[in-house]
Amino acid sequence: MDLKMLAVVFGTVFLAELGDKTQLATLLFAADKEVNKWLVFAGASLALIATSALGVLGGGLISQYVSERTLNIVAGIGFIAIGAWTLMR
Repeated sequence: MDLKMLAVVFGTVFLAELGDKTQLATLLFAADKEVNKWLVFAGASLALIATSALGVLGGGLISQYVSERTLNIVAGIGFIAIGAWTLMR
């Protein structure tokens, strides 16, 4: 197992998830006093696993047809566009 790659992926996703809408939604669900916190944790964890699986499957499929360089450029442009759109709102 490539522990360095595992650490890089973990660190990147962990930092990307901090303070995003998903984490805030999870926080709001957990703030309800009548809700079982373990169920909130389980639901949020399963959702992250499912979306990560879709990302891995999609990335593997797309990489068969598009070069890694092109994917990096498209992703970079997409992030810049989302950032610009967010600032203009």
